[in-house]
Formats: sequence, structure tokens, C-alpha cells
Amino acid sequence: MTERPPTHVWPILIYRDAPAAITFLEDAFGFELVVAHADDDDSSVLDHVQMNWSGGGGVMFSSVRDDSMLPARTPGSDAVYVVCADPDTICARAVAAGAEVVMEPFDTDYGSRDFSAKDPEGNLWSFGTYPGA
Repeated sequence: MTERPPTHVWPILIYRDAPAAITFLEDAFGFELVVAHADDDDSSVLDHVQMNWSGGGGVMFSSVRDDSMLPARTPGSDAVYVVCADPDTICARAVAAGAEVVMEPFDTDYGSRDFSAKDPEGNLWSFGTYPGA
């Protein structure tokens, strides 16, 4: 079997309330804030946020804006899968932080342990042990 190089995929999301998203992703899932660049005229508007995941990679996002470089998208319509070692612990953490769990931890027929929760704006976050084939 050929060894694959490390993959670094960075989903990009938009939030109506990006500062609240930072707090939620830290508290509920354990992401770590690396940088948050605010708009020069309005510090509640975030132009770029990077949050790292302990297993590698992370997520980037910004506040929704009319002048965004991204094509028009509806906040809260994204879905992200995050590889983790212990989805049950992350699920418990998410529940404690007020996340809406839409799929309790379960074992898949392909050997993964997964759960899914929504963030406050409706994005679906799935966590599981499946690292890809």
C-alpha cells in the first residue's frame, strides 16, 4: 500500500455572528483559536478566523458580508466531518456547551464511531474515528 501524504483540508464557513462561533467551537468541540482579524470599522465583523483542530487541520470562517470574496452562500448550510479519537467525549462536551446533538454516538458498519451536532447557526458538525481510506 502506498503511503499517502498528510492532507490538510480547511473548510471555509460564514457566520452571522462570527465572534459567537469562536466561543461555541472552542467550548463545544475543542477547536483552538489561532487568529481572528476584525474589520477596521466594526470589531464585531470578523474578516478572517482560523481555528485549529488538535488532530491536524482546522476550519476558517468569517462574518457574512455583502462584499465577501466568497460566492453568495447562506450561513448555517454547511456540513463538516472531523476525524477524532474519542467522539463520545466530544459529544458530552458539546452537550454541556449547549450544542444540539442530531445523531447520538453510534457505530457504523464500516468501523467508525460517529456523532453529529449542529452549531447555533445550523451548520452540521460530524465527528468520528473514520480517517479515510
